Amino acid sequence: MLIRRATLTDIPKILQLIKELVPVMNAAGNFQWDNTYPNIKVFEKDIALNQLWVADENNDITGVIAITTDQDAEYADVGWDITEQAIVVHRLAVSVHQQGKGIAVQLMQQAEQVAISRGIKKVRVDTNVVNEATNRLFPKWGYVYAGEINLAHRPGMRFSCYEKVLS
Repeated sequence: MLIRRATLTDIPKILQLIKELVPVMNAAGNFQWDNTYPNIKVFEKDIALNQLWVADENNDITGVIAITTDQDAEYADVGWDITEQAIVVHRLAVSVHQQGKGIAVQLMQQAEQVAISRGIKKVRVDTNVVNEATNRLFPKWGYVYAGEINLAHRPGMRFSCYEKVLS
């Protein structure tokens, strides 16, 4: 398994992964993503900013992660200082055909490596409160729960916030 920066040629496979994943998320009551988000423009922007990474197994995209420094203003609602630099994970997804194989762990480890390489000590992530898998896994990986927020761009949903301080 290779974790590498995404390229524009990866977008069709990334979109297919998302297309297969969204119905599974929705069936579990998680409506964080739908048929309009995340979309091609979001991934093109991530690639243009060099912040999109993929898990590549024999030219098959098995996972994706945006590793950014973009902090939503609402993060302050859990007591985070959003003027403090942090790596922020967005759009973490693993193929429905590849779940349970540690791909998400490897993608999150990549986020931590990016933070270390930039001298950034904190990694932050938010996830829908109804996403049982991520709400169970983030603490297992050393991320500390900070509280819940609303996000203006996803009205009607609540999000759990997690942070890991790197040594």
